[in-house]
Amino acid sequence: MQDENLNTEWFVIVNPNAGRRKGEKDWPEIARLINAANIRFKSVFTQHRIHAIRMARKFVEMGYRNLIVVGGDGTMNEVVNGIFTQSKRPTNSVTVGLIPVGTGNDWCRMFGIPYDYQGAIDVIKKGKTFLQDVAWVKFTQSGLEKNRYFANMAGMGYDAMVAEKTNKQKDEGKGGALSYFINIFSSLFKFREALTEVIVDGQEVLKAPVFTMNVGVCKYNGGGMMQLPNAIPDDGNLDMTVITKLSRFTVVRNVMKLYDGSFTRMRQVKTFRGKSIVINSKPEVYMEADGESLGHSPFKFGIVPKSLKVIIGKEMKITDPASHPETSSDQ
Repeated sequence: MQDENLNTEWFVIVNPNAGRRKGEKDWPEIARLINAANIRFKSVFTQHRIHAIRMARKFVEMGYRNLIVVGGDGTMNEVVNGIFTQSKRPTNSVTVGLIPVGTGNDWCRMFGIPYDYQGAIDVIKKGKTFLQDVAWVKFTQSGLEKNRYFANMAGMGYDAMVAEKTNKQKDEGKGGALSYFINIFSSLFKFREALTEVIVDGQEVLKAPVFTMNVGVCKYNGGGMMQLPNAIPDDGNLDMTVITKLSRFTVVRNVMKLYDGSFTRMRQVKTFRGKSIVINSKPEVYMEADGESLGHSPFKFGIVPKSLKVIIGKEMKITDPASHPETSSDQ
């Protein structure tokens, strides 16, 4: 029997600040295209950070089971957190589509979502869905332990410093994928490695000075950098890449290897996979998740398998787990 409390209309959550206020500027055109696709919807503009969390939670609890995000990776992250912090519906019963208006758009890159509005709306209209894993992380912020879900990737250490600088530029209307790339170099001499302990599935796998780390379920961040090249978004595992201490010249010389994943063959790089990851460091290191700057270590990561139903593009190619390149916590 169909649940009478479910609303078959789409609810559209628009971040007007996404893409240096492209969300606001382009919304009339996006709305026109959604209407032209005969998609029935209601919409709301977010007004501040974490507003999309509250909106997604509220409207899922009201009975909406179809959400469209108009924004970037950060807006998508907030909507995911709204879905996962409500208790009225199973998380995998809510369908989420994305019309990318952000600057990095790394989640889109994983799932074959076109960057043009018409293409993204066509994908939503076709309605091909995929159940992806969602990760969670516990961290410290303002002296309190907090929790955050994320659908793509978290970065710690140098990655978090670059993301924080880029996010500040975004708030000033200046940031973007190019800014992230430039900030990789401009921040190099301000960062200091931290002695870091990594525990995967209860086993200590690394204790060393660490430059940067990434944990997640998808492959890309930073505007197209393939920081987790072996990640499969529905295999029930977290993938992790750790870059230990290295010279600044080595960073500059090898930065382009981040875009094709070949950096993982460098001797300073370790890769791990598991269902739980604990990270301790001295001094504490900071983190970003799906591009959103959060708190600091210690970190505890876990995963909720096949828990988010997302609309994907037809060009998405997911590697068969049977042919998954072997990486493990004993490297």
